[in-house]
Amino acid sequence: MSADFIKKLFTTSAEFVAGAATIEQIPSLGNLPEFAFVGRSNVGKSSMINALVGRNGLVRVSVKPGCTRQLNFFKISEKFVLVDLPGYGFAKLPKSQMENWNSLIIKYLKGRRELKRIYMLVDPKVGLKESDLQVAKILDDSGISYRIVLTKIDKCSKEELAKTENFIKGQMDKHAAMYPELIATSIKLINTISEFRHEIITNIKL
Repeated sequence: MSADFIKKLFTTSAEFVAGAATIEQIPSLGNLPEFAFVGRSNVGKSSMINALVGRNGLVRVSVKPGCTRQLNFFKISEKFVLVDLPGYGFAKLPKSQMENWNSLIIKYLKGRRELKRIYMLVDPKVGLKESDLQVAKILDDSGISYRIVLTKIDKCSKEELAKTENFIKGQMDKHAAMYPELIATSIKLINTISEFRHEIITNIKL
C-alpha cells in the first residue's frame, strides 16, 4: 500500500463514537479491529491520535494530567478503531478513582477480542518508569501484543533518545508480549507519523 493510500485511510473519516467510564458502557462496534493507546498522563496520547488522523480537535488535548478519565473510541474510515485509554500515574487524583480506572483498563485489555495491538507511549526525556513496567507486566499476563512508541523525539537530545532506547531494548527479553522493535515519533515530524500509520495498517486485513 502506498503512503498516500494509507494517509487517505486515516484522514478521510474520523469520528468519536463512544466514551466508557464502566465496562458496561464499552460499545459494540462489530468486528472492526481496535488499537489502544496507553501511557503515563501527559505523554501525548491525545495529540498522537489527532496527528494520525490529521485533525487538531478530534481528541481533547490538555496540559493538565489525568483529564482523560474514560476509554474513548474513535472510528476511522469505517475500517478500524483507535482507543484512547486513561493515563496512568496520576499524581493528584483520589486513590479510589485511580483504582477504578485501572480496573476498567485491565478488564478492557483482557476481554476485548477486537483488540489487535496496544501502543505504549513513552516520553524519551522521562524514560520508562516503574508505572510503565507495571502496566507492561499486566499486558504480558494478558497475552496481547504491545509495542513501545517514543513520543516528542524532537524535544530531546540524541543522547537522551539513545539512553532511553537502550534501556527499553534491555527490557524486551523480560516482557513476553512486548514487540521487539521501537517506534520513534513526533507529531511535528510528518515522516514519523507516516511510519506509525503504516505500522497500524499492517495489522489490518483490508
